[in-house]
Amino acid sequence: MSSVSTNTVNPVLRVAPAAPAEAAAYFRASLVFHADVSDVAAALSAEGDPGFVVLDSRSTEAWDQGHIPGAVHLPTALVPEQAEQLLDKSVPVVTYCWGPGCNGATRSALALAELGYQVKEMLGGFEYWAREGFEYETWEGRQRRDADPLTAPVDAENCGC
Repeated sequence: MSSVSTNTVNPVLRVAPAAPAEAAAYFRASLVFHADVSDVAAALSAEGDPGFVVLDSRSTEAWDQGHIPGAVHLPTALVPEQAEQLLDKSVPVVTYCWGPGCNGATRSALALAELGYQVKEMLGGFEYWAREGFEYETWEGRQRRDADPLTAPVDAENCGC
């Protein structure tokens, strides 16, 4: 006999999962709008043009603390007035901000899309870029931290996902 009461509702299944076709459409759409840190890093490290530009939407102070090498710096609030001077509308843009708790990259992506740019948001932001051990630049030069074993594969180039 089960020790779980039949009156207890499983919090995960309180709302039933979507039908498979709906779930596939949702997850496909998510990939249209998002890229992850590892995929961005792999594309940037491959030979040749990655086919996109990376945009750091944080403040100048945050940029100076560390940013992705080669990224364009354009704080979120300045996107409407400066994007066309810094970005080519024929090149997709991948935005990032601090991390998962910050929506600056989302707001920048929205502003860019409204201006006619193709855009994706990098999930995890600068926080996960640094935590996964990828090289970044500061006002002092290039740096790299050891990968955090809770966010990056240990002793592997690829997490397998």
